[in-house]
Order: sequence, then structure tokens, then C-alpha cells
Amino acid sequence: EEFISSPPKKTVRFGGTLTDILLKYHKGETTDFELLKHQLSDPDIKDAQIINWLHEFRASVAYLTKELEQLVSILLKLPWLKRSREVVEEYLGFLGNLVSAQTVHLRPCLRMIVSQFVPSRITIREDDVDISDSDDDDENVSENFNTCHRALQTVARYVPSTLQFLMPILVENFPYINKSERTLECYVHNLLRVTVYLPTLRLQILELIIEKLLKLDVSTPQQDIEDAEETANNSDSEEKPAEEGLFDMEEDEERKGNKVVSSSSERMAHPLAERLDILMTILFSYIKDVCHVDGKLDIKNTKDLYRDLLSVFDKLILPTHASCHVQYFMFYICSFKLGFAEAFLDHLWKKLQDPNNPSVIRQTAGSYIGSFLARAKFIPVVTVKACLDLLVNWMHKYIDNQDTGANAYCDVALHGPFYSTCQAVFYTLIFRHKQLLDGNLRKGLSYLQSLNFERIVMCQLNPLKICIPSVVNLFAAITRKYQLVFCYTIIERNNRQFIPVVRSGTGGDLVQTCTNPLDSFFPFDPYILKRSKKIIDPFYQFWEELSAEDLENLKKPIKRGTSEDEDDDFLKGETPQNDGVVGIAPNSYESNTRSPVSSIGSPPDCYVPYPQ
Repeated sequence: EEFISSPPKKTVRFGGTLTDILLKYHKGETTDFELLKHQLSDPDIKDAQIINWLHEFRASVAYLTKELEQLVSILLKLPWLKRSREVVEEYLGFLGNLVSAQTVHLRPCLRMIVSQFVPSRITIREDDVDISDSDDDDENVSENFNTCHRALQTVARYVPSTLQFLMPILVENFPYINKSERTLECYVHNLLRVTVYLPTLRLQILELIIEKLLKLDVSTPQQDIEDAEETANNSDSEEKPAEEGLFDMEEDEERKGNKVVSSSSERMAHPLAERLDILMTILFSYIKDVCHVDGKLDIKNTKDLYRDLLSVFDKLILPTHASCHVQYFMFYICSFKLGFAEAFLDHLWKKLQDPNNPSVIRQTAGSYIGSFLARAKFIPVVTVKACLDLLVNWMHKYIDNQDTGANAYCDVALHGPFYSTCQAVFYTLIFRHKQLLDGNLRKGLSYLQSLNFERIVMCQLNPLKICIPSVVNLFAAITRKYQLVFCYTIIERNNRQFIPVVRSGTGGDLVQTCTNPLDSFFPFDPYILKRSKKIIDPFYQFWEELSAEDLENLKKPIKRGTSEDEDDDFLKGETPQNDGVVGIAPNSYESNTRSPVSSIGSPPDCYVPYPQ
């Protein structure tokens, strides 16, 4: 009576051996089979039961054909990761046996493993209402991830075709960008870990990650990030509590700094920028760890990774207009050794000069060259000069071919790559002229004079009309100071010819002034994501504010006089005023020369008005 009234213990089994149950099922007797499924699905199943069942399943994988995929599905849903070490080892053995004997179950096995690449979600209920859906803060999350990677390695070892089936599953399981920072962080981290033991997938995985980062990047314009930060700084409300990130790609857990810690001062106010910041930090850490072995740069590893990253750059970054941060993965890997920076410049140069490339790609390559030369501290003057020689010589040859032909007029559609190259050269000179002249002023001036800027500025293609006004203004001031070329007459003429565009709409006529006909941008403008910028800043050349004296000299008008007087004023670096028509408006000029740390970091895109 006591036995009958007491509930059965969890260790009680029905139906004999597993082989018997499966054979009965094939004959049409399903009772024991249903009991088996029920036991395996029991949330209170004990470790000892799981081990016993798995041990039998390992010996009976030959019976687990496609007809039994429902049973296999239940096995794949077993909560094996959070069980004892014995359960984990038995389960890994079962997975190996299953995929090697029945490859039909390979995809479900891979899906199960990849689904564990993010922390599980816990739903908090109150009065039968879901009030929260948050990440599980399980202390063993790192250990669980290690086990997942062991499982994936086991499967890949038994089934060589794993690689072709795994990549689509990694793409499908990538979390949406509105998922929590922790979920995205864990998934990207685990994807990068896969590349360590499945190197043939590295290029595809990097492409997947950078594509997702790029979507985040273009969804968060720099102005939106700055506005959010300003609003947060002005707000009296308390910031959200600090959230701890996962960990660095560094495998050595004893290393300091192996966690992406998010103190309140480091959190980005913009939620998408916060996600991007965390993921960029992980990507930079991965690049560093792959390229360095025992703290020393490994040239072979770096070359291989550089090729993969350059391939992704060509495919995704170069055709994307105005991304702000993601392209810095190339900036970072190039900082490891000058040879990589020179290879990157050479690659961009080939893109720029190749007439078979689309014009927009050639123009973007020009923007990258100019921005990279201007901003990368690790590029020495000798390399800057070598690049300027290449670019300027190409510009002079272009003028030779075009300046007397039927197309010898100012037109962005016809000469876009030429104007982009001009702007790259002007921009580089703005940032690097002091270094080019440093040490031996006479020698430096002789070099700059040899570039013959006067011919470029005076040519029929009129680059000063197309380049961004802020770049033109600074280039004009610098070249005038060193008597390289006098640009202001052309600037004045261009502005007299400047015709605003009137567009009609439902709200009435709108007058637009196109101050950036090239639709150009500077790809390496200041990096503003708080955590990851610490990695970039040591290699980055910030825009130096002009001193108050410099500004006064540039704004001060000069009187028309003798040529000698003009030469003297020229050397003093003053801005010419031609009968009160041409000049740089002081307020506009100040906005063009202010520190980039608080703004865009390059001369901003703005129309410089001339006083009437």
C-alpha cells in the first residue's frame, strides 16, 4: 500500500532498454516511445538519468534516423550546459557520435550550439504578467561559452562539411541591434573565437560582423551622438547604473583589463552608440590579440589578418558613404607597422588612379588617402612626401590631358576623381605643412614650390570652386603665408559666379547652397566613442587650434598698396581684402579653425560668406 500511494522516483524507467523502445517504435508500438520523450522533456530530470540515457543513445545512434528527428530535437533541448561536468562530457560524446553516424542531424546540432552563444534570457513575472526580460547573470557564462566552443570543435572534427553549413546559421542567429549590449557583445565575441579554431571561416565572419557594425554606424550620425551626449551632460537626472561587459578577446584570464567595464562616465548616452562602442572595443582587442604573440608583433599573423580586413574594407566600407567609426579597424592595424600603412596607401592609390573603377569609388579612395595622411601620427614625413609626389604628379598629368580639350571646364561629374585628389592634397598640406617645413625651412619651401600648386589652382578645371570651402580657406591662408600661390582672386571670382539653387516644394521655395558638390567626407575625423577611442587616440593627430594671434593675422584686412607692401603683408600671414569684396568672415573663419575635439575635427562643411 505504501508503494502504491507514493509517487514514483525520477530514476524509475519504463519500457526496457533504449534499443528495445526504438525497435518497438519502428514496429508501430509507440507507448514506451512516448514515455521516453516525456522523461527526457521533464524539467526536473536528474543528472544521473541524463547520463544513463545519453550513454544508451551513444550506443544506439544508428537508429536515430531522420524519422526520429523529433526525438533528436528533444535531446538537443536538454539543459546540458548547466549540469555537472559528467553530464557535459557525456553530452559532448553523444554529439560526436550522432553527427558522425547521422549527418542528417548536423544542422539542428549546429543551431543548438550557436543558440548558446548569447546568455539565456530570464523572464520575471509578477501576478502572471511578464514585467522584465533580461540577460541571465550566470557566473558560469564564460565557462558555458568555453564548453560551446568545445562542442563546435567536436562536431567540426567529425564532419568536415560543418564549415559550409555553419556560416548561414551564424548569420541567422546574429541578434538584432536593439537587443541588449550584453547579448550583442557575447555573440560577437563568440563569433571571433570561432575564427581561432576554424580559420577558413575568418573572412566570412569578419565580413558578417563588420556589416552589422556598419549598419549601427550609419544609423547613428555623429551629430546625433554629440547631441545625445550634450543632453545627458545637461540633464540633472542620475545616469543608469554601471553595467559590466563580458571580456576581452584575450584568452589569458589572468591578464589585466580582460573585461569591458562600463563605468557611468564611459557609457554613451546614445543607445546605438553604446552598442557600437562595446563592439568596436572587442574588434580592436581581437585585432591586437591575433597580431601579437607573447606581446610581440607576429608579422605573418598580421599580414594574413590585414589581407582579410582589406578585403572586407573593399567590399563593405569603401562603397559606404559617411560611416564614422567602423573604418578605424584599418587605421588600427596599420598602426602596428609602417609597412602596413604604406600598403594601405598604395592600395587606395591604385583604386584612385584606375579609370576602370566607378567614379564614386575613386573619389572615396581619394578622401581616405587625404584623411589617413593627415590623421595618422605613425606615418612619417618621408611617406607623406612620397604620397604627395604621387598625387600631385598625377594631377599635373590629368591637367595636361584635360586642360586644353573639350572637357576643360569645371564639372564634378566629369572630373570627380581629380577634385577628390586635389582636396586630399590640400587637406594633407593643412595638417602636415609644419612638419614638411620643420628643420630646414629653405629645403621645405623648395619642396613645396616644386609641387607647383599655382598651376593646379589656376587651371581651367578650377578645383577651388569644388573643394569644401573650409579646406579651401585654410589652404589659401597657408599657401599665401609661404608665397606658394595666391588663391583669393580665384576664390572671389568663384563666389561671384556662385548661384544658389532654388527648389520648389509643398512648403514653398527653398534656396539651397551646395557647398559640397563632391559630397565628400573625411573618413578619419575624430573618433568619439568613449571606450574604444582610448585605443585610437595614441595614434591620432588632432586638429590644433590656431592661436589668437594667428586668427587676428588671418582676419586682419590689408590695404592695397605697392607690390612690396603686399609681399610684406603676405609674409605676415594676413588675409587680403580686394576692395571690400573678398575675405573671410571672422565668425565663419573661427568656426573653421576651432578645435575638432568639440566638433567634427576637420574644417566643417560650411559656406563661407563674403561681406557685401
